[in-house]
Amino acid sequence: MSGDLHQRAADWLAQDPDPQTRAQLQSWLDGQDDAEFADAFAADLEFGTAGLRGKLGPGPNRMNRVVVMRAAAGLASYLLKHGAGPESSVVIGYDARHNSEVFARDTAEIITGAGLRALVLPRPLPTPVLAFAILELGCAAGVMVTASHNPPQDNGYKVYLGDGSQIVPPADEEIAEAIRAIGPVDQITKGSGGELLDDALMELYYESVLHCIGTGPRELDIVYTPLHGVGGSSTVELLKRAGFSAPHVVPAQAAPDPDFPTVSFPNPEEAGAIDAALADAAARRPDLVIANDPDADRCAVAVPDPALGEPDSPAGWRMLRGDEVGVLLGAHLLDRGVTDGAVFANSIVSSRLLAAMCAAAGVRHTETLTGFKWIARAPGIAYGYEEALGYCVAPEVVRDKDGVSAALLVAELAARLKREGRTLLDLLDDLAVRHGVYATDAFSVRVTDLSLMPELMQRLRSAPPS
Repeated sequence: MSGDLHQRAADWLAQDPDPQTRAQLQSWLDGQDDAEFADAFAADLEFGTAGLRGKLGPGPNRMNRVVVMRAAAGLASYLLKHGAGPESSVVIGYDARHNSEVFARDTAEIITGAGLRALVLPRPLPTPVLAFAILELGCAAGVMVTASHNPPQDNGYKVYLGDGSQIVPPADEEIAEAIRAIGPVDQITKGSGGELLDDALMELYYESVLHCIGTGPRELDIVYTPLHGVGGSSTVELLKRAGFSAPHVVPAQAAPDPDFPTVSFPNPEEAGAIDAALADAAARRPDLVIANDPDADRCAVAVPDPALGEPDSPAGWRMLRGDEVGVLLGAHLLDRGVTDGAVFANSIVSSRLLAAMCAAAGVRHTETLTGFKWIARAPGIAYGYEEALGYCVAPEVVRDKDGVSAALLVAELAARLKREGRTLLDLLDDLAVRHGVYATDAFSVRVTDLSLMPELMQRLRSAPPS
């Protein structure tokens, strides 16, 4: 172990307020797990347009209380520099992951210590509820403590500004610069724990979403899973308030659990993630399966597919791709009618079918850079989606992807088709006949050494897949 690394670790230990990470760091200083030790201090966890996200543990390259407190202080400094004052508020939400509530509490104390108001969501809630609260409460910014669909050992810190959208350049670099200027956390001024919001906010969220949803048939049998995340109660409640029967919630995955014991990777896009839901579907034979990711900003859908087998076997069910759900929701909203000047949007990594549908319907369409930080900023947006299971179906309510309201809209469409004796697959066939077949697929490449990424991207650019 180098003397420099030892000194950096000792300095970190002196300011770390968390007994658990202090103990872990002390064990490293005592000579255990040098590789992990070196990696934890190899760099600073980078703050970018997605905020912070990384593995829990001590050190500047991990998610911990020191890193979070410095991020909160940097955000407060940025807001004050850009005109925020004593009446300006920051709303703070958190999921059910390890340390999420602790990180939210630390953030609130530092925001109030900087002379701003901190409004804290009443309990672990979906990310879209936080995005809704920013607009509804007129906040200067919002912070969501979540690692979304990352593995259990991770956590994250997502920042929104007052327009309700995730940050984009140059705000990300300005906040990062402000974070770098923060000194030791034991010198940061702390205030109170902020103002705890109550369930009136959730009532407003439900009412606002329901106001955007149409009327129609509600006869539908659904199997639903929140994948051990925080979307369960919100999604079930919204479906019931809309007039649907309560879905069957996969029992083993119903309660929030930061260890995600039944899935190896809590992302609906990953193979095996919704196996438990498909097993329940095979036993119950519902009309469709709906899954949220752990912070409920994404929505996955599976349907019985006769081409694969009988619905009394998991093999007879097919999970729809994000592009398929995206165009289905787009078709549904176009059928319902849109206001003059409305814009539909999707990112450059998503299917071009939505653009063809909009052209045929005489509705404006725009293509954006990757990510909802760009999709949500499309001027006049009435609907937007990205192939990674993200759908913004009510941008006037949530200017971000929202897996809860998307689940409701999927159910509304499926119920309408069921009344007509048709299915989501039938509508996909209709769209293909009308506009042509747009075939897409996705796969993941996981890289632990980020220095490999430039070479990988250069290979793709010089020799694109055929």
